[in-house]
Amino acid sequence: MSQNALLRLGKGLETPGTTRKKDASIAAHAAGSDERDDHFVMRNGVRCAGAHLIVDLYQASRLDDIDHIEDTLRRCVHAAGATLLHIHLHHFEPNGGISGVAVLAESHISIHSWPERAYAALDIFMCGSANPDACVPVLREAFSPNKIAVSEHLRGQGVA
Repeated sequence: MSQNALLRLGKGLETPGTTRKKDASIAAHAAGSDERDDHFVMRNGVRCAGAHLIVDLYQASRLDDIDHIEDTLRRCVHAAGATLLHIHLHHFEPNGGISGVAVLAESHISIHSWPERAYAALDIFMCGSANPDACVPVLREAFSPNKIAVSEHLRGQGVA
């Protein structure tokens, strides 16, 4: 059995992989010198863990182009002022849909596309000083949807 197959089965993993160590150090650095900083924010006068945007793209294009989607996620991260830890995308066959996530120090951006229906569903959750709203113009430019619907949920309201 190959080493990769063993890793997928969880065998031979006595310590976290280098990716986990690297991600943890990036997250600690992104958190700043005060490790107790919880990155809660004030949004619309409400203290919360962060803004969670649900974005639907209708009659959108390039939803089967994995390189374009990866580039778009990177541009969203940059526009939002977030810290990218990792991107993982999967290209489905035969319809060409793509599902994936950009894992951020501030949370995540996920995408699920149905190119055969010209539709994509995105989930953008960010805490701290990152600005999830800055992703919307990037998505509009990248996928040229005829319609875009955005709803917002403030996560962690009322947490002491």
